[in-house]
Parts: sequence; structure tokens; C-alpha cells
Amino acid sequence: MKRTVTMGMALAAALLFGCTQQFAGVKSMRGADVAAGDKADAPKTYVGKKPGLQQKVARTFSTQPPVIPHAVENFDEITLEENQCNSCHGAENYEKKKAPKIGDSHFINPATGQKLADSSMARHNCVQCHVPQVDAPPLVENNFVGNVKN
Repeated sequence: MKRTVTMGMALAAALLFGCTQQFAGVKSMRGADVAAGDKADAPKTYVGKKPGLQQKVARTFSTQPPVIPHAVENFDEITLEENQCNSCHGAENYEKKKAPKIGDSHFINPATGQKLADSSMARHNCVQCHVPQVDAPPLVENNFVGNVKN
């Protein structure tokens, strides 16, 4: 077993080295050196500033996670122990804070389908699905039309 793993790793390394040598000097269609990093545009600023002041953005399809209509750069990082989003959007505070409540789907254990008292840890990292609203042009032209009536 140990020899098989070692041989497999050696083969993978040889293939990887061979592939990088084979494509040395290849240029992309945009003319840039493939190995060079892309030059990113300047970061866009979030449209909303203080929570509760920005108009909500309409969803374009029924299962789309809503975008965050306020700035998040001053919020604490989401950790296993703490999620600052819950202080306004959690079941116990959303009415006081006049904030949308965390969706019911967040209170279901994805493995068992069982309803939970608190939100599922599988949904703990809000920003893996929900993103802050930014006024940015589309990256590519498209004619997408959603299926949700505004």
C-alpha cells in the first residue's frame, strides 16, 4: 500500500512537471502571459451603508439567496463561535431590529431533515451564499430574465 501511494505521488509529480514544461510560453487569447496574475479592477464600494436604510434588491429567481443591502466591512468576521448577522436577523431579535428573519430553510438539519431550534451550522457562514449589493456592470453581456415577478 505504501509503495503504491509513493509510486502514485511520483507519477503525479512527473505528469505535473511535464505539463508545465509543455505549456511554457503559451499565451492566452487576451494576449497576457498565462503565468502572470490578472489585474483586478478597483474594488467596488457597497451600495448600502447603514443597515435598514437601503431598499431591498428584488430577487431574479425564486430560490436566489437575497443580497445584503447594507455594508458589511465593519462587521466582525464570522467564526464558529460567533456570527454577528444573528444579532439582527436571528429568530429572537429580528422583530426588535426590524430586520428580515433568517429563512426557515436555515433551521433544518440538511442531513436528517429535522427541524432545529437554532439555525443549522451548515448555514452558519452567511456570506457563502449572501453577498453585499454592489453597483457593478455585468462581467459579460447576457439576456437573462428571472422568473420572479417584482
